[in-house]
Amino acid sequence: MSTSPPSRRLLAAIAAAAALSLVVSACGSDDDDSSAGSDTEEGGETAAGTCVDGDTVRLGFLNSTSGVMSISEQTVRDALVLATEEINDAGGILDKEIEYIEEDGASEPSIFAEKINKLLTDDEVAAVFGGWTSASRKAMLPVVEGADGLLFYPVQYEGLEASENIYYTGATTNQQIIPAMDFLKSKGVATLFLAGSDYVFPRTANKIIKQYAEELGIEIVGEEYVPLDSDDWTTQVAKIAAAEPDFVFNTINGSSNVGFIKAYDEAGLGADKSPIISVSIAEEEAPAMGADLTGQYAAWNYFQSVDSPENATFIKAFQDKYGTDRPTSDPMEAAYTSLYLYKAMVEKAESFCVDAVNDAADGVTFAAPEGEVTVNGENHHIAKTALIGQINAENQFDIVYSSDGPIEPDPFLETYTWWDPSSE
Repeated sequence: MSTSPPSRRLLAAIAAAAALSLVVSACGSDDDDSSAGSDTEEGGETAAGTCVDGDTVRLGFLNSTSGVMSISEQTVRDALVLATEEINDAGGILDKEIEYIEEDGASEPSIFAEKINKLLTDDEVAAVFGGWTSASRKAMLPVVEGADGLLFYPVQYEGLEASENIYYTGATTNQQIIPAMDFLKSKGVATLFLAGSDYVFPRTANKIIKQYAEELGIEIVGEEYVPLDSDDWTTQVAKIAAAEPDFVFNTINGSSNVGFIKAYDEAGLGADKSPIISVSIAEEEAPAMGADLTGQYAAWNYFQSVDSPENATFIKAFQDKYGTDRPTSDPMEAAYTSLYLYKAMVEKAESFCVDAVNDAADGVTFAAPEGEVTVNGENHHIAKTALIGQINAENQFDIVYSSDGPIEPDPFLETYTWWDPSSE
């Protein structure tokens, strides 16, 4: 992680505390009379084979509805609620109605660790859905592994990770960043400036970008970072203006993008001068930037403009519930999809037990709004189609590039000869 030493110590302390609490209160311990560890239901009917008693299954929704990341994560929460209502209306999961318990990660990794511990050990949920930043995911990882729980993480990320207790339903590097670089090369880009938030995802993503840029013959002419909770990009944007790159690769997250775009606009830069390709600005964020983004680009695996019956149904359902002014976007579509994938995995396994769900996961598919997605049971990632969109005057994205079908996930970049994880 690219956090300061005190932040590393804080996360380590949180993880250690969480792990200790899990030893005491883990589901299914000898002294635990919870449903997860119960051998019988009322009337003596065995429930050990499903790990969930009664007529409901409890799931945890853990998203930042406050803090710097709420601009992005609120919509993920809303998509999860929509999927829950649809699934319950159709009979639930294994004939059990979903009961969801919400927690606010408050845009703080330590709070994500604390809240997922609560959801798994106190609330005894069967699975947790949420997280956005890689810092939040890495804070949750030792907790969900210690509890032998399940986390469904819905956001594109830097890769180089796989856990038996996490399903990654957003893109990994070879499904977003590498296709974005190929797109830039196809447009004749020769120089590139890297702008990111100062934490693990942008730092790691840019390490990958720099190595692939060298392979492609693209020169990196600058690299700047600002803390995730900072909106002041004035100095860094001045460096971009001075460097005059062909493109800027934006790995900034959350509301810090507002400050970046504001400084970019004030410096007289735009799509006609050093255009931007982003991996965290989507339909939800674009109208909140306070400047005209027409002509700028973003790399995702879903846009509201995807033309398919499944997407039309999804958009209508979301806007019927939340209002016609609410757009759909990639992370919330991946969250929506994750709940349907979990349902399919549980029903294939005929069990909510983690080991049984994992054994059943490989090859599970869902006709998602983005197109058909398939679970890779070995690395717990999803085969996804890469898309590049260009922002139009309505803050929607015109799709200008699509990969030839779903790309198999390669989170550790094992199939790329240019990648050297030991290189700085």
